[in-house]
Amino acid sequence: MAINKGKSKKTRANKSAGKDKNTAEKNLLMKKIKFGIKLVIAGTLLVCLFAILKYGSKALEYKKYAAQLVADENVFKSSLTTLVYDSKGENIINLSAEKDSFYLESDEIPYIVKRTFVTSEDRKFYEHKGVDYKAVLRAFFALIKNDGEVTQGGSTITQQLARNIFLSHEVSLERKVKEMFIASELEKAYTKDEILEFYINNIYFGNGYYGIEAASMGYFNKTITELSNSEMIFLCAIPNSPTKYDPIENMENTLSRRNLLAKQLYELGEIDNSLYEEIVNETIILRLTKDKKYDYVETFVRYCATRELMRARGFVFVYEFDSEEVKEAYEEAYAEEYSYCNSLLFTGGYRIYTSIDMEKQAQLQETVDQYLANYTDVNEEGTYKFQGSSTCIDNLTGYVVAIVGGREQEHAGYSLNRAFQSYRQPGSSIKPLLVYTPAFERGYTPDTVLVDEKFEGGPTNAEKSYDGPMSIRTAVEKSKNTIAWKIFDTIGANTAMPYLLQMDFRKIVDTDYVNPASLGGLTYGVSTYEMAAAYATLENSGVYRNATCIVKITDDSGNVIIDNTGDKLPSKRIYEENAADTMTNVLLGVLTKGTGRNYPVEGITCAAKTGTTNNNYDSWFVGYSYYYTTAVWCGYDMPQAMEDGYSVTSPGLIWQSYMTYLHKDLQNIEIGTYVPTPGMPGEEVTEEDSTAELETDEAGNITEPDTDEYGNVIEPVTDILPSPDNEIFEETTSEKNTESETDEYGNIIEPDTGIYIPEDMDNMD
Repeated sequence: MAINKGKSKKTRANKSAGKDKNTAEKNLLMKKIKFGIKLVIAGTLLVCLFAILKYGSKALEYKKYAAQLVADENVFKSSLTTLVYDSKGENIINLSAEKDSFYLESDEIPYIVKRTFVTSEDRKFYEHKGVDYKAVLRAFFALIKNDGEVTQGGSTITQQLARNIFLSHEVSLERKVKEMFIASELEKAYTKDEILEFYINNIYFGNGYYGIEAASMGYFNKTITELSNSEMIFLCAIPNSPTKYDPIENMENTLSRRNLLAKQLYELGEIDNSLYEEIVNETIILRLTKDKKYDYVETFVRYCATRELMRARGFVFVYEFDSEEVKEAYEEAYAEEYSYCNSLLFTGGYRIYTSIDMEKQAQLQETVDQYLANYTDVNEEGTYKFQGSSTCIDNLTGYVVAIVGGREQEHAGYSLNRAFQSYRQPGSSIKPLLVYTPAFERGYTPDTVLVDEKFEGGPTNAEKSYDGPMSIRTAVEKSKNTIAWKIFDTIGANTAMPYLLQMDFRKIVDTDYVNPASLGGLTYGVSTYEMAAAYATLENSGVYRNATCIVKITDDSGNVIIDNTGDKLPSKRIYEENAADTMTNVLLGVLTKGTGRNYPVEGITCAAKTGTTNNNYDSWFVGYSYYYTTAVWCGYDMPQAMEDGYSVTSPGLIWQSYMTYLHKDLQNIEIGTYVPTPGMPGEEVTEEDSTAELETDEAGNITEPDTDEYGNVIEPVTDILPSPDNEIFEETTSEKNTESETDEYGNIIEPDTGIYIPEDMDNMD
């Protein structure tokens, strides 16, 4: 066969060209790699240069300081107890880490525990000298990208140990520099095994447990060596975020991370496939230590103290967000800061002075238990199904003096504090906050007349009847859904909802910006803690005070860290003064001739509002005097209808009894004095509307109804107790409730569904 030499020559030329091209690409790639290496070196030098320029004068000081810090090995085994005092200065709670007695030497820590932490937290642990400079470089570039804000840690296990023992979790470059110095000194003073030992014994596992052995005893009531491999890795999942992965509150989150850690171990060849399958398929059953039961005072004190420490460290609490991304970033930062500050309570040796009055606390608990005593059904854990919660605020100071998160029971386990950790639908008790007080700011008055009528797309009244034209005062007393809906629709959700956000309602979301919110139809709901603080704002002429029980916090040397004494309690104006006072004046009528008329406090002027939800899932009573504000909720943890009239009335009975106790030796002081304003006109009343509530005698002649001093029609009053079939309590448009699943700082586990809006408003209960 003849060879086409011309073609062959061309082919060789093409091959040569291709080879040259590949060589050029390789050379270019090598140049990029070399440039990248130079960039890393340059970046590292920049980090060092930046640190030297900014902290050069302090470098030797930091180094000397770091060497002194790490010299004492005992620092890794000790902690200080925090003492909590009540309003009378009596020590009521001691918070201490279960750390010293559960310390493990390196050879006592199971191999799989060590490998899990190294794999998940610092894979180059045995290679670096305390600092991973590539990770630091990434953090440095993130620092530049984010205008000086530290968004990435780049921390090794050694750095984490340095931070946890010697530093705060403050996000700053200076702390980072100190952390690096201390980490370097730790690596000089101790072996890698010793550092890992210190780390595993000092990291926080949530719920007051420091170290793997304390966590093992606390969550499983077994030593670490008695645990299965799956249980060990389950515990290793917690420290990454002790709040997010709290096994008591967020079991599914913890299991998910356990499985992730097991997968990492398998992929790195630390475990084989059979062990991997065994780990991820094992069912985890907690066996909480028998005496580990947090009561309602302790859980609330921990919550308030943690948030006060966060505030003292400069954390800014935010409730409105521009985007979902911003919200997620905030929640992540919140969880990290909350976990750190909460952990300090068990090791910091603080002295926490609270406003909790143990006599008032005991009485509130007794009152809740007394009026719910007939409901004896329990769930699988032995907890009463029918529950109640209540929060009481001293209006003269703004402090919480008593808080009850459920019925008292003698059984072990974590006590869910429903008063601030459970969010339920408020029913019509939300109307004064969202509808009427904002309306009074915008020209409406108690005498403004609106028509109670059925209209397209609107709600149904509880009694399924309509009374025609009526004043706002009467509408509030009779808890008319139609009137509240009309006003809210006029004001607009975008105007009304921020009032709740400004008063630190934690669970208001975008889906709440709809008309059903005016009747309590919220996606998640509210707590008695939030409602008490909001109603106390009405009593305080529109000024909201940070509802806390923390009066003062000092360190173990007596230095003041938090001071809320006197007028130092953070406050802010929410409502105009006259609008809030007008609302109080209107709410007086709820207790004299409205839905709460069966629950007066003899001899004491009080304002109040009732609230129930569809099918009587939730029942509320919130009210206040000059002296105290008390909010009460009753319902089932797993929402279901309250089928008897007594259960629906329970919040009113609890409120009445407790407020009577509080005021037994107090002089009555009137509330609700306001300045009448010209106001704005109501709706145009047609002839048909105007005759809607006229009465006739037997001969058919129109009779004039009896009126009060405000010109309002006096409604007939029955003395019967409310029941699901009568008209004393009102209903909302929402059936949706959420189960009381929360993390340790009060956030509920989000449900999958959104707000419930009835398809047929005419047929709702």
